[in-house]
Amino acid sequence: MDSQVLVALSLSMVGGLSTSLGALFVILAKAPNLKMLGLLQGFAAGLMLSISFFDLAHNAINSIGFLKGNLWFFGGVIFFAIIANFIPEPSLAPTADSKSKKKHGDEGGKDVMKKHRRQVLFSGIITAVGISLHNFPEGMAVFLGSLKGLRVGLNLALAIALHNIPEGVAVALPVYFATQSKWQAFKLATVSGLAEPLGVIIVAYLFPSSLDPEILEGLLGAVGGVMAFLTLHEMLPLAFDYAGQKQAVKAVFFGMAFMSASLYFLEISLPADVGL
Repeated sequence: MDSQVLVALSLSMVGGLSTSLGALFVILAKAPNLKMLGLLQGFAAGLMLSISFFDLAHNAINSIGFLKGNLWFFGGVIFFAIIANFIPEPSLAPTADSKSKKKHGDEGGKDVMKKHRRQVLFSGIITAVGISLHNFPEGMAVFLGSLKGLRVGLNLALAIALHNIPEGVAVALPVYFATQSKWQAFKLATVSGLAEPLGVIIVAYLFPSSLDPEILEGLLGAVGGVMAFLTLHEMLPLAFDYAGQKQAVKAVFFGMAFMSASLYFLEISLPADVGL
C-alpha cells in the first residue's frame, strides 16, 4: 500500500504543480492594464462558475439526489454569505480614478490604486482557496486511479495537469497585479495546486475504508456553493468595473466554455468507476 501511495503522490504532484506552470505564464508576461485584468478576471470567474455548477454541484445532485444536493449547495452559499459580512472589503470602481486625481492630485490617484490593488488581491486569494478546494478531490481521484495501475494513474495525472494550467493563471494574475511580486503570485498558485497531493494523503491514510460517499459528495456540493457565491460576489463585480459589462460577460462565458471542455476531456480519461 505504501508504494502505491508514493506512486499516487508523485502523479498528483505532476497535476498539482501544473498550477505553477500557469503562474509562470503570468509572471513572464507583461503586467496587464486594468481592462486586460478585467477580461482575465471575467475568464477566471467563468472557470470558477463552471467548476461550481457543472462539476461540484452537478456531481452532488447526481450522487445524493436533487433535494440533498441542493441543500448542501445552498448551505455553502448561506454559510459564506454570512462570513462575507465580517470581511472588510474595499469597493471602488475605476471611474473614480479621474475624479480622485482632480480633487487630490497624484496622492489621491495613488490612494485609489492602492484600493484597487487590495480589492484585486482579495479576489486572487478567493480564487486560490476555491481552486484548492477543487483540486482536493482530484488528488483523491488520482489515488484511486493509480490503484488500478500506473497507466491509468499517469493518464489521469496528465489530464489534470493540462486542466490545472489555466487555474494557475486565474490565481497568479490578480496576485501579481496587486502585489507586483512575481514570487507571491508564483507561491500562491503553487500552494493552491498542492491541495492535490494533500487529497492523496488524506484519502490514503485518514479514510482508508470508512469514507462516507454521501457526506463527501455533500461537502463538495457545499464547496461549489461557496465558490459560486464568492465568484458572483467578488470576482464578477471586479470584471465589470475593469473591462465593462459586455466584454466581461463575454469573458465569463469563454471561461465557462473552456473549463467545461477541460472537465469533459478529464472525465473521458477516467475509468468508469473512478470519478472526481
